[in-house]
Amino acid sequence: MKAHFVTFLSPGTFFHENTTKPIESWDVEKAKAMAKDIVERHGATPFAFYFTTRARGENELDSSQVAKSCTYYLGGKIETLAEVEARNDPKESILRSNMRCNGWDRIITNTNSWKVTQPLSAEDVVLDFKVK
Repeated sequence: MKAHFVTFLSPGTFFHENTTKPIESWDVEKAKAMAKDIVERHGATPFAFYFTTRARGENELDSSQVAKSCTYYLGGKIETLAEVEARNDPKESILRSNMRCNGWDRIITNTNSWKVTQPLSAEDVVLDFKVK
């Protein structure tokens, strides 16, 4: 038995809010459409999503995750460490430090609802997305 899911990430107070829903396949366009109906606490809406597949064998009671996609960002502005350093905004000193210490070459900032800044890995995808 196998099932696919999409997990939407929205800005939260200490951790991201997340909502996981079943989906027939890893369909990016369907997930983008589903994202428009997700609203978390304080009106937060998704900035990203990822897919997972869970499966279980005939003699297994519980399923386990057998596959996970990259993160798909619902729009946003991509910046490199060089761009953030060149701006030299005093309010971003912690961001610059985090980027250097953690080896983050690129970040993405999304403002679909609340502002979220995340490291952007080479596998991640930034989608063209318009908030409803």
